[in-house]
Amino acid sequence: MIFLSHNYKDKPIVEPIAITLSKVYGMQNVFYDSWSMQPGEGIIDKMNEGLENCEYFFFFVSKNSLASNMVKLEWQNALYKATQNKVKLIPVKLDDCLMPAILLQTLYIDIYGKGLDYGLRQIVDVANNKSTFDKNEQTYENVRGYVTLIKPDKEITLEIRAESYVEPMSKYIILVENSQSEVEVKTITSEILYPTGETFINGIDVSDNYKCNGFYFYISRATMPGYPIRFSIKTIGESQLKFVGVFRAVGENLVCLIPINMT
Repeated sequence: MIFLSHNYKDKPIVEPIAITLSKVYGMQNVFYDSWSMQPGEGIIDKMNEGLENCEYFFFFVSKNSLASNMVKLEWQNALYKATQNKVKLIPVKLDDCLMPAILLQTLYIDIYGKGLDYGLRQIVDVANNKSTFDKNEQTYENVRGYVTLIKPDKEITLEIRAESYVEPMSKYIILVENSQSEVEVKTITSEILYPTGETFINGIDVSDNYKCNGFYFYISRATMPGYPIRFSIKTIGESQLKFVGVFRAVGENLVCLIPINMT
């Protein structure tokens, strides 16, 4: 039995996968709520039945599913069974969400980064006991950003954290679609900046055919677990804040986007 744990908001992505798996293994061997649970049946009873019988538990990880208490019950139940070797738990990443800390050591299928066709091939291979995971392709995201809304469309705070180990280089570009005169960005911790503060950069290439602007900060200390770097980002006057994300320097003339959690 294959169990597909997901949030209903992700059905546009999950349903094509469910249909393909039902064609390969038979609908009766794929637990998917749209056909595995009928009106009048107890949701919890059917879910327990599916969990008891499943051999492969695919957890479709997204911002939607991580916010769902029902999905949380499913994947945590499966995680417990996985520790007893009663089920194989396979996370499937659907968006730029932060993977639950307890799953960070688990190799996952990356639909968000690799595409639906790539992910579907891996799902079928895993269900056939043919693993196609490449450890060299898995990346651990140690530095992450946490955004808190202060005023809608006007002001946020940004906290940049190192989750597990020290990052000696603390160079960040806070990306916005605003002009320099529309936004004020400053540190709200007692950091020393080089050369004298932030530097504004116009026309940064973020992806193909997409550019935005950025405020560059060079922090004098390392980014360390338990000692985050905090920023205040707010608009000036009547402008609307258009925050995009954060680049961090990972080498000479080399940057990468860090994952952002919005709260």
